[in-house]
Amino acid sequence: MTYLKRTIQFWFAIQSRNGIAAGLQSQLSTLASTRTVRSFGSSSPTETTLNSSSSSDKESDMNEEATPPSSLLRAFEEVPRSAIYEGGIYETIGKTPIVRLNKMLSKEDTKEGVAIYCKLESENPGGSVKDRLALGIIEWAERHGELKPGQTVVEASSGNTGIGLAMVCASKGYPLVCVMAESFSIERRKLMRFLGARVVLTNPAHKATGMIIKAKELSDKHGWFWPNQFENQANAWIHRETTGPEIVQAFENAGKKLDHFVCAYGTGGTVLGVGSYLKEHSPGTKVHVCEPDNAPMLYSGIPTKYPEDGQPSSSFDVAHPVWRPHLFQGWAADFIPKLVNEATTQQAYDSVLHCGGGEAMKVCQELALKEGICSGTSGGGILAAALKLAKQSPEGTTILALIPDTGERYLSTPLFENIPADMTDEEKEIAASTPSTPPPAPGLPAVEAEATEWIQKQIGGHKVLCVMLEYCEFCWTLTGLLDALGVEYHRIDVDSFEFAKDNQGNKYRSALQESTGCKTFPQFFVDGKFIGGAVDACMMWKKDELQKLFRDAGIEGGNGNFNDYQGDAFEFLPKWMTQNPLRSK
Repeated sequence: MTYLKRTIQFWFAIQSRNGIAAGLQSQLSTLASTRTVRSFGSSSPTETTLNSSSSSDKESDMNEEATPPSSLLRAFEEVPRSAIYEGGIYETIGKTPIVRLNKMLSKEDTKEGVAIYCKLESENPGGSVKDRLALGIIEWAERHGELKPGQTVVEASSGNTGIGLAMVCASKGYPLVCVMAESFSIERRKLMRFLGARVVLTNPAHKATGMIIKAKELSDKHGWFWPNQFENQANAWIHRETTGPEIVQAFENAGKKLDHFVCAYGTGGTVLGVGSYLKEHSPGTKVHVCEPDNAPMLYSGIPTKYPEDGQPSSSFDVAHPVWRPHLFQGWAADFIPKLVNEATTQQAYDSVLHCGGGEAMKVCQELALKEGICSGTSGGGILAAALKLAKQSPEGTTILALIPDTGERYLSTPLFENIPADMTDEEKEIAASTPSTPPPAPGLPAVEAEATEWIQKQIGGHKVLCVMLEYCEFCWTLTGLLDALGVEYHRIDVDSFEFAKDNQGNKYRSALQESTGCKTFPQFFVDGKFIGGAVDACMMWKKDELQKLFRDAGIEGGNGNFNDYQGDAFEFLPKWMTQNPLRSK
């Protein structure tokens, strides 16, 4: 079955529940070579036959119906989040809280009783709304044989989908390769790699299109499973089955009406899935979708032209003419995704709202300061649009803004550019208001001859010796420099478990302190001579003194030239130190 056939059939099955599938039915008739259609009951996807009653087809349906409920379905049962989950971390996806904003609305600008609530998708285990998408597309693919055990998954993502997929794939045992433009935040690629994914970076000038093309190339080349989140109907389905019902149920349980729902469109899954659900189950709720004000593709009315053959090689033929670079990671790619186009044609939303990057960052900071909610730029943009909507709303209006993720994955972006790492003048003044009394020094035993003899033997027995504390960042500074230079060394961690019995490590520490007169670590020796600590070694390297000391001892390092190291030795200092040239301000 071709991709286009599958997606049309899939979406017809969903829309048939809404009574708006007549148009799609005619499209299905042109694809008569396929005899099955994917459809959904209230809880799980199944397959039913089209125009057929053969025994083999009936047997297939029975087997499909007999399949035990998937973990996806168990995850969204009425189970408290504090419950025990046996299946895996992905079962905790969803059921995110809805929190009222109590300080953001100005009484002077809004009418009595106007309220804004935020659905905090950062409370998903992977930290964003894209965890839902990740679970939906993986379990759908598993259930329908599109993803084989152990098969590699490859996807193009600005980061949140990649993180969600990395979490789900790690838990389920699938390797993941994420294709991401190099311009997206460093935190995202590190999180994905931390979860075991491999991250392939693309040229930022190639935009989202380049990411998608690369993912498709890798899928074709290696036989990897490519979900294609921009067109995968399971993206919308998961929001219709989970996010939408969660919202309606929460407001019904609280006895509150919901007048407006505000979200961004991104891939289109949220607005299509939640929007269609709200139209059916909360028809009084107006759905609003946000886009950047400097890339107003929906507002322009200019459509994206998709390939006629249905092959999603690049998702479109020509890049959208009004797209421009913006600050909203994951908000608006350089084309209108097919799912967004479907949301438009199906009237899943009522209006398009706009927000600028600077405005979004300001709202993010205000949200953190006034409400204690840490949101990324996307959430700031959505909330900024919701705040403007609130000012125009009559008394008693209730607005829900979907906050997609957390600000913690934006630390390297402009959102945190003006947040200092060093103490401000005010903070220095606070610090100086008390004497900063130092704590007592560690108690060391008296120096023993046996310990002194052991220490001297170690100093004399190794060309390069580093006496250290096992988890001291300054000690790692020294070994980081030596590793970069390709200089072999012997390392002694005096506080390690190896020397814990009978306080042996502290006995050696006492003997070392008596020998060098130094109380700090690391303590660095070359050819039996005490050099100093980490900063001393770095300074000596910068002055070309350490090189001479090494060569006098017959040490040439890696490749006989210290690996031709040309860096700044201070780069190995702890990242929180101002002196580190690689430190992020």
